[in-house]
Amino acid sequence: MRKALVVGIDYYENIKPLHGCVNDAYAIKAVLDRHSDGTKNFDAIIEIATGPKATIERKELKNKVEELFKDKSDIALFYFSGHGYVESTGGYLITSECKDGDDGLSMNDLLEIANSSPARNKIIILDCCHSGMVGKTSQKEDKSILSEGLTILTASSETQYAIEENGSGVFTTLFIDAMNGSASNLVGDITPGSIYAHIDQSLGSWEQRPIFKTNVTTFTTLRKVQPPISLLDLKRLTELFPIKGQDFKLDPSFEPESDNPNDENVAKFKLLQKYNRINLVVPVDAEHMYFAAMENKSCKLTILGEHYWNLISKDRI
Repeated sequence: MRKALVVGIDYYENIKPLHGCVNDAYAIKAVLDRHSDGTKNFDAIIEIATGPKATIERKELKNKVEELFKDKSDIALFYFSGHGYVESTGGYLITSECKDGDDGLSMNDLLEIANSSPARNKIIILDCCHSGMVGKTSQKEDKSILSEGLTILTASSETQYAIEENGSGVFTTLFIDAMNGSASNLVGDITPGSIYAHIDQSLGSWEQRPIFKTNVTTFTTLRKVQPPISLLDLKRLTELFPIKGQDFKLDPSFEPESDNPNDENVAKFKLLQKYNRINLVVPVDAEHMYFAAMENKSCKLTILGEHYWNLISKDRI
């Protein structure tokens, strides 16, 4: 069972309204609902605040969070987009009725609910200002307390604001891009760690900095997308390279446009070119695979290629 609670708050009664949080919430729900092949992924519900007749108040939000984390789910995922607030006593998620920051849902309460959850994997994703405060009991603390299986991914540090561009949060835009395949590995798996790496690399040193906190022994897959190469073709890597550090010798018979192509070699070369396109294999002393074949040179595994060679040889994929 994979459950998700997605919350977006644009409407605030007493403080400045926001304009992209509800759109972000809908986009997050859409990418969580199904894998790229259309099969069911998360059972996600969405809660939004758009106006006086559609609000989200602190007690309601806390009840929904408790409902999310109460079961022995495989994954329980909470996403929040809205205002955030921080002071000496901790951080808060601001709900529609709030007048002062500390009358929102305490991040300490959120953490306690998630830490106490029997779910195997608990994931908190916050796109709000000062969201990096979650996990810390106070601003003076330089450590976070996370139970086993808990992962936190936030848009910014405790001292930073979360930026919107073109009606959407910068962090959420990058998160969705990652979930749509930019953070996928070669078998199509997208994990919290790969999502953070994608967001981290996409933001400069002077921009808002995402925060990643986790206490897991293995990453869980949040979404599966179409891999850039079939698993069957990927597993032939150890067939073409029976010894990891050994070069694969080429000659003109591997190139279909040569004077004397060999059908078996051409088929192997086609697969080697696939590996080259996804950075598993590179030509040796040649600019392109074509020239490596025509000039009787060779190709070899990259560092990434050796990594997947190890995974295949140990039957881990």
